[in-house]
Amino acid sequence: MKIWMYIIALFLISINLRPAITSVAPLLDTIQQDLGMSGTTAGLLTTLPVLCMGIFAPFATKISERVGLERGIFYSLVLITIATALRGFFGTVPLLIVTAFLAGVGIGVAGPLVSGFIKQYFPTKPGVVGVYTVSMAIGAGSATGISAPIYESLGNWEPALAIWAVLGLAAMVVWIRFPGKKQSGLPEKTELPWTSGRAWLILLFFGLMSSIFYSVTAWGAPIIQSMGYNSVVAGSMLTAFVLIQIPSSFIIPSLVARFGYVFPTLIGCTVIELTGVILLIAGGQPLVAMLLIGLGAGGLFPLALMLPIIETDSYQKASAWAAMSQGGGYVISALGPLGVGVVYDLTGSYINALYGMTAIICMMGVLQVMLWITADRTTLKKQH
Repeated sequence: MKIWMYIIALFLISINLRPAITSVAPLLDTIQQDLGMSGTTAGLLTTLPVLCMGIFAPFATKISERVGLERGIFYSLVLITIATALRGFFGTVPLLIVTAFLAGVGIGVAGPLVSGFIKQYFPTKPGVVGVYTVSMAIGAGSATGISAPIYESLGNWEPALAIWAVLGLAAMVVWIRFPGKKQSGLPEKTELPWTSGRAWLILLFFGLMSSIFYSVTAWGAPIIQSMGYNSVVAGSMLTAFVLIQIPSSFIIPSLVARFGYVFPTLIGCTVIELTGVILLIAGGQPLVAMLLIGLGAGGLFPLALMLPIIETDSYQKASAWAAMSQGGGYVISALGPLGVGVVYDLTGSYINALYGMTAIICMMGVLQVMLWITADRTTLKKQH
């Protein structure tokens, strides 16, 4: 199979890893009113997939051992597609909860396997992670921006959620061509690196980084509205937060792959994100703040995905490190949006939640410095 087919396959699986989550957000109020859902139940539609992404990511290596790397990705894709499509047939609360769970399982298993796929087919080009993250950003941004217009056009939210299964069907046409056999000449079993201190540092960093991303995704618009802006303006600023991540998700890892300096770049992106949150606390221009947060997040996420690839020397180990970091990381990140809601309920203000986010970003920076100063020469060399 030619190299461009691997790139297309990577693009198609990656673009399917967020719409099942982000398509719900712009329609959540409508769904809640239509089905009479409580706020807690409505929150599960976005929190549950992220939690499942963490819980089921560690199973990725076992699935890869049993059916092969590529076939494991294909089966995950089938699960995501079925979960998304089912939303167009039955508009009930139990079905939405079940499909959120199934989509989270599929996404959780696929994530580490995609890292292994990049390590297997692009072993000397970790910058290909940029294709992965840009594709996810495109999928997330499209679902966020288009789901509501589809609902307005059709007058029904069920097809507005289910239509994203089309992306899954397109991806399945390509991924079904990959064989399901294991690669020969390589160890078949690789345990998760629970005894590695660096793996734990990456896990904690990934969790804190993702908690900020999902907190801003879930609460960015309400925070801006609390500053006196209407819902339309707040929504457009949240869209800007998503869109700015598309170029930064591609450019930043590409530059790191070319010139190196992954850890200084991580710290720089963290400083940019921190500046955006501080600007919100100070009551500054929220559009500038959201662009800064999005710019920082757009660089942090692909570099976090790149770390397991540059830290390992085989696709099995890359998948195992990614499974551990994403497994524990997504469980941590699921607490972020919940924490913002709890703080707001207790204080009636988002300021304290923003202070909490500031502290989390600072802790994230400390972890990055620790990863930098403990990196060996082999790891630093593989940045190039």
